[in-house]
Amino acid sequence: MMSKYIINVLKYIFFIAALTSITLPAYSELSVEEIIKGRKALFSKNYSTAKKVQTFASKGDFVKASSLMKEMSENYLTLLEYFPDNTKEGFKTEALPSIWENKDEFNSLMKKSSTDMIELAKVIESSDNVNATLQKFMWSNCKACHSKFRAPH
Repeated sequence: MMSKYIINVLKYIFFIAALTSITLPAYSELSVEEIIKGRKALFSKNYSTAKKVQTFASKGDFVKASSLMKEMSENYLTLLEYFPDNTKEGFKTEALPSIWENKDEFNSLMKKSSTDMIELAKVIESSDNVNATLQKFMWSNCKACHSKFRAPH
C-alpha cells in the first residue's frame, strides 16, 4: 500500500500535469476522482485559453494568440488519456455516456480539434475575417463536442 506521502506527491504531479499539459503515463495509479477532476481542469483551461486567443487575435496580436493555440492543441491530445472506462460516473462529471459509446468519434474530434488549432495558428494572421476564422477552426469544435459529449450546464 502506498504511503500518504507518495499519494500526495502523485496528486501534486497530476495537478501540475493538468495545468501544464504533461502527459501522464498510463500505469500511474490515479483515482477515478483525480482523473475526472483532471480532465475537467484541462477542459476549463482550454476554454479560458480560447477566450484569450479570441482577445489577442481580435487585437491583432497573432504571436501571443498562436502560442496559446499550440498549447490548446497539445491539451486536446492529452485529453485522449482522460476517459478510461472506469470514469463514466461520479465527481460531478459532465461527460455523457456517448463518449464511451462512440469512443472513436470522440477521439477523432479531440484529434481534429488539435489539428485545427495548429491550422488556425498558420492562417489567422492572413485571414480577412478573424472572427469567422476563429469560429471555423476553434469554436465550432467546442460546439461539436459539447452538443454530443457533454451534459447541458
